[in-house]
Amino acid sequence: MKSFEDIFFVYNRDVTKTARHYLNGLLQAGNRKNMEHMSEVVPDSNHQSLHHFISNSNWDYQEVINRVGKNVGKLLNKENTNTCLIIDETTFTKKGKFSAGVARQYLGSVGKIDNGQVGVFSSLCNGDKVSIVGAKLYLPKEWTNDKERCAKAKVPDDIGFKTKDTLAYELILEARELGIPFKYSALDAGYGKGLGLMNQLDSVNEKFIIDIHKNQQFYIEDPQPFLPKATGRGPKPKIYKSTKKLKVVEELVKSFSKNKWEKVILRKSKDLGEIKYDIISLPIWTFDKKTGEKKNWNLVCRRNSITKDDYKYSLCNEPLTTPKIKLAQMQGQRYWVERSFQDAKSACGMADYQIRSWVGWHKHMALVMMTMNFMLSEKLLHKETIPLLSSKDIEIILANLLPAKNKTIDAVLKQMTSRHKQRHRSLESKIKYASG
Repeated sequence: MKSFEDIFFVYNRDVTKTARHYLNGLLQAGNRKNMEHMSEVVPDSNHQSLHHFISNSNWDYQEVINRVGKNVGKLLNKENTNTCLIIDETTFTKKGKFSAGVARQYLGSVGKIDNGQVGVFSSLCNGDKVSIVGAKLYLPKEWTNDKERCAKAKVPDDIGFKTKDTLAYELILEARELGIPFKYSALDAGYGKGLGLMNQLDSVNEKFIIDIHKNQQFYIEDPQPFLPKATGRGPKPKIYKSTKKLKVVEELVKSFSKNKWEKVILRKSKDLGEIKYDIISLPIWTFDKKTGEKKNWNLVCRRNSITKDDYKYSLCNEPLTTPKIKLAQMQGQRYWVERSFQDAKSACGMADYQIRSWVGWHKHMALVMMTMNFMLSEKLLHKETIPLLSSKDIEIILANLLPAKNKTIDAVLKQMTSRHKQRHRSLESKIKYASG
């Protein structure tokens, strides 16, 4: 991994020094890696300088994210060129209403509608090696329609409402423009509810595999779209139609005979041995009702090879001649992104921030990505001698080996007093913010 000084080369020494303090804190501050706990552990650090570094200091989080993305690309491309870019979101429960993007919305981390933030992330993946390379905070319309609220959370003036599909598309294009190497993008069914994102990606020659829902409908033969003839009354027809019948994905897949399914070994697990699935793929058709443009893509489905249930459906724009085993492997790569988020939250402090501003959120995520970049480099460096080395292992090692503040009774009492003062200031700030 490149040194902190290289990552922050355009900034002054104080910024680089505090960056090192913050990164050390993400690795050694225990189960709660917020700035308060960092300042209690990391030598020469203090809460005020860490807060200033994240909220006010002059460094470009996007530049840091870009450099991390390039570093991760080089690391994973040394393995082989079979990398993919996984787009997924993760959520953060938050109290109150002042943090940028916080709202009552569906939070996957708790499986229900709750108060919190949603971030859309891109992760570079090669087999079981994965690291986050891009991040964007989702702003609901209740935020983008309230300019005063956005201004208080330091949301830039040019940030308007963007769907999660749009954020995903931007992350994919940004990764491609940076030269980060990946063969295709993989996304879950939240991005496969409609065809808009798929058509966008296909139009710029980006390969994808995107999960879809079982009740979606497609054509199994050329739909031959047409514009209805004008009747002479009313406006000229502009919506393309087809006389062919649409088929429901679930019904279509379950109608196939047993010999249509192929058993494949998706991967070999260190704990469970060979992971096997039944796989089937077939060409389906879609068309754009506004333009009549047709698409002929792969419908990919897998199921548990023993119980014959637990179906998973995806669309992929790889050539129709692509072997089933390759399609199955592409579909299965998304498994690893959840591991990446688990590592980011449990070992790198991803969800432990106490930040309200838009810029602060992105700066924190940039530094979490740097930490994950470091952990990935260590795993690859020691893969032959310590094949089971995990992010948690690295965190534990560094928490014990990095220099830490001495823990005397006086030091503990001083830290407690400092925490109380900080909480008092935080309460005063909330009252002042709420009153106007």
